[in-house]
Amino acid sequence: MSVTESRPSTSIEQLAINTIRTLSMDAVQAANSGHPGTPMALAPVAYTLWQNHLRYDPTAPSWPGRDRFVLSCGHASMLIYSLLHLAQVVQLDHNGKPTGELAVPLEHIKKFRQLHSRTPGHPEQFETTGVETTTGPLGQGCGNSVGMAIAQRWLAAHFNRPNFHLFDYNVWVLCSDGDLMEGVANEAASIAGHLGLSNLCWIYDDNKITIEGHTELAFSEDVGRRFEGLGWNVLKISDANDLEAINGAYEEFLNTHDKPTMIIVRSVIGYGAPTKADTHEAHGAPLGANEIKATKAFYGWPEDEQFLVPEEVIDHFRDGVAARGKKARSEWEKRFAAYTQEYPELAQQWRQMERRELPKDWDADIPSFPADAKGMASRISSGKVLNAVAKRVPWLIGGSADLAPSTMTLLTFPEAGGDFATDNYAGRNFHFGIREHGMASAANGMALSHLRPYGATFFVFYDYCKPAVRLAALTRLNPIIVFTHDSIGLGEDGPTHQPIEHLAAARAVPNLITLRPGDANEVAEAWRAIMPLKDRPVALVLTRQNLPTLDRTRYAAASGVAKGAYILADAEGGKPQVILMATGSELSLAVEAYERLTAEGSKARVVSMPSWELFEMQDEAYRSSVLPPQVTARVAVEAAAKFGWERYLGLGGRFVGMTGYGASAPASALYKHFGITTDAVVAAAKAVLGR
Repeated sequence: MSVTESRPSTSIEQLAINTIRTLSMDAVQAANSGHPGTPMALAPVAYTLWQNHLRYDPTAPSWPGRDRFVLSCGHASMLIYSLLHLAQVVQLDHNGKPTGELAVPLEHIKKFRQLHSRTPGHPEQFETTGVETTTGPLGQGCGNSVGMAIAQRWLAAHFNRPNFHLFDYNVWVLCSDGDLMEGVANEAASIAGHLGLSNLCWIYDDNKITIEGHTELAFSEDVGRRFEGLGWNVLKISDANDLEAINGAYEEFLNTHDKPTMIIVRSVIGYGAPTKADTHEAHGAPLGANEIKATKAFYGWPEDEQFLVPEEVIDHFRDGVAARGKKARSEWEKRFAAYTQEYPELAQQWRQMERRELPKDWDADIPSFPADAKGMASRISSGKVLNAVAKRVPWLIGGSADLAPSTMTLLTFPEAGGDFATDNYAGRNFHFGIREHGMASAANGMALSHLRPYGATFFVFYDYCKPAVRLAALTRLNPIIVFTHDSIGLGEDGPTHQPIEHLAAARAVPNLITLRPGDANEVAEAWRAIMPLKDRPVALVLTRQNLPTLDRTRYAAASGVAKGAYILADAEGGKPQVILMATGSELSLAVEAYERLTAEGSKARVVSMPSWELFEMQDEAYRSSVLPPQVTARVAVEAAAKFGWERYLGLGGRFVGMTGYGASAPASALYKHFGITTDAVVAAAKAVLGR
């Protein structure tokens, strides 16, 4: 359509739509930064959803029965900020209590993209109430939404009872051309179609513009046919300003019960702008003062007014989404109160989930492993501990990217309910298929829905998961990703599958806890440390090969794992001359070297360092007691890249590990070939001691 074919009507609906558009233009212009065109195009689509269909109470934005609205095209952030302001959504503190402020006051819209405003450039879930998930990296909101839809299905199967339908909400997503070009969105869409998630609706803004220009430069596929092939119900709307057609499509979604829905909406980016509509100039830069005046004239808006919010628009939202949501929320709360009386144990479970708390005695069944020179792979001991914990934490659910038999992450006890599938949404075992990125992104959506999700794959595929893991850390979510086959120790699969730089890469992510336990009892204590975490994700890094189970009557208790690093074995009198540091499969090499050095009269200490992040969280006194600053003779051993160890080795320390890629051979041959041996650790210790 041409933006000059007709002028918008003067109805209250159009007034509300144009308020969204003009707020978006004005905020981007004031910031001299941002993306005005998409909010201008999608204002009718978003308005119709919120005002007529979204089940949401702005006065109780964390109400469990609410619909979820995800703006996957996070660059269009002024769209959601405008909606949150017009709906008068209240801001909650980190305990879920109202602060007495609006989530997005008009003053914060005027401070769009400025320091300490609740209107950052891309929506941040932990900053702005009403933002259901942090988006911006394209495709991630799509992936998160699949996790949210999965969570609703599991919550309904677990908690709902006859006459008590607590969890029956829908997940609505606005996504862009860019979202659908990203691989993670396709992975997520494939999962959703396979699982028949009919509670999920993606609304695709088909504006045919990206930063470089028209999408025909790089994107010519038939998106509708792709999604039909993925098992979705596909609807098409030819004009984003056709409110009747939009309402009709939403109704059809709500009446579809066997598959997710994709609504393809043809829009004009920068709608109404006389020279920049339908061009990439409306995408990622302010329109300019003259263009904004002309656009406002087209809308029938006062040309010189900025940040104008007509009072009747606030009233309109109050009478629509707010009134409808308040009624639905009130009914839900009455229903939950009755549910609490009839099903007190289930109600208590939900309260614990909301607070990210754990059941009493959740760790009572975690096994203790006897000393064993042969030992077991840490992936195997982890599988045993995972099952022991999951028996007592019903909302600990997850699966693997087609590697469950290798990652040992299947829940095998009967109460786990088998596989999550279209005919069994109560199952706790997930088969994510060979979709590592989609798995990690969905896990974030599940965590946002108060489940405790885990995913699993080989550690080399951390690279495939990384964008979602980073967003979990940024958003302060607590999914667990189990990474196995963690080094050259996986053997014959060779350098394509042998992680080298991956530990350094994981440790570099702020707020991500990386744990690489050194024997079965460290694995048990790692899970004890992981489960109480509420505000950070975990990368649990495990071996394919067996690890000796250390004799804890001879060496320190594995409970030191909780502090990230601890003294495993010490010199007589606690006065070491040299410190041997190790993680994971190399811990036993450090122990063997310690025994040899001690027998030769050297005063050595072994420090197990399964988690640098947990160690750095301890106070200086503890850290100095484990790694005394005056003891500069230090050796670290780890079958990975050295990068990062410098902070603990100092200038005079030695590193025993990898300096390049691995090779294809049995693990024992590889360790010898690359010089990661007890002899090498002993030689390095003697070298730093000057012997």
